[in-house]
Amino acid sequence: MKKVVYGEDDRVLQWMETRIDERYSRTDSVAFAMEEDGEIIGAVAYNMYTVASISMHVVALPGKYWLTKEFLWRCFAYPFIQLKCQRVTALVREDNLHAQKFDEGLGFKREGLVRQGCTDGSNLILYGMLKDECRFLGIKL
Repeated sequence: MKKVVYGEDDRVLQWMETRIDERYSRTDSVAFAMEEDGEIIGAVAYNMYTVASISMHVVALPGKYWLTKEFLWRCFAYPFIQLKCQRVTALVREDNLHAQKFDEGLGFKREGLVRQGCTDGSNLILYGMLKDECRFLGIKL
């Protein structure tokens, strides 16, 4: 059975960190996840909140169905409705074509390049989504 997990930021962030080359501040990050039979299969973390903007990070197990309509709504309701942000920012490695396609499929717009933004010197692509561009807030649950 699938369920959304809230209030376990440390557990979710740790799960995300074991799957990507990124570390999250425990004082600056909020995270939630989709679980199936007690195991996390996908997660979203937010950090760098500035009132107008917040950064979003997504990690999921390949081949798992975790991105339900409800979860998508929650992913964008948190920054746009609860926090009243005007934009969500996403950074994607330039060599991660799958993540670029994923973000663009969600409606993020490519805005620029963060040169040598990764620990290994790789570039990051800067993506953004404005509140009025988000199609997920109108999902009927």
